[in-house]
Amino acid sequence: MTNPLAQGSTIGILGGGQLGRMLSVAAARLGFKTCVFEPAGDCPASHVANYHLQASYEDESALKKFADSVDVITYEFENIPTSALDTLEAIRPIHPSREALRISQDRLIEKDFLTNLGLTVAPYAPVNSEADLRAAVAKVGLPAILKTCRFGYDGKGQARLETEADIAPAWEAMAGAPSVLEGFISFTKEISIIAARGPSGEVS
Repeated sequence: MTNPLAQGSTIGILGGGQLGRMLSVAAARLGFKTCVFEPAGDCPASHVANYHLQASYEDESALKKFADSVDVITYEFENIPTSALDTLEAIRPIHPSREALRISQDRLIEKDFLTNLGLTVAPYAPVNSEADLRAAVAKVGLPAILKTCRFGYDGKGQARLETEADIAPAWEAMAGAPSVLEGFISFTKEISIIAARGPSGEVS
């Protein structure tokens, strides 16, 4: 690895949820300190991180203070305002990259990206209106899940469609948000694989 992070360095984490908590615990075992930037006061990561800066992602002064107090910045969830990253990136490196965040913030962009790499994903179609949803159902089939492209997580921003009678209420549940219809797939097992890539390109 090029210029590995020195022992005792502080990792800045945007977000203070369960993943931020696990990241803080793992960092401590490797000899690093963590500073969490999280608007909520009593968040899971704040219980184990070395420091917790509680402020809004729109608070430019707090963001600069956060960046000045850490050696590198990462994030534990993808819904971070671009303006916050603009402020931080001018002061400290952010990993993974802005491009990785741009892709992972939007389900449709993410699916298109994976498809263009030649990977197979569940059948899907973009939805921006009830008419789009009806066309998507005809293409993808039922049952299916309608999901908002952005800001959905842990089942939020999702509606299940079993029959065509579910189309109107499912679109209403999206409140007009750009969405994607995702079809069901048949599988025999699920395997979780994590790959980490260093700045110089090595993969573990």
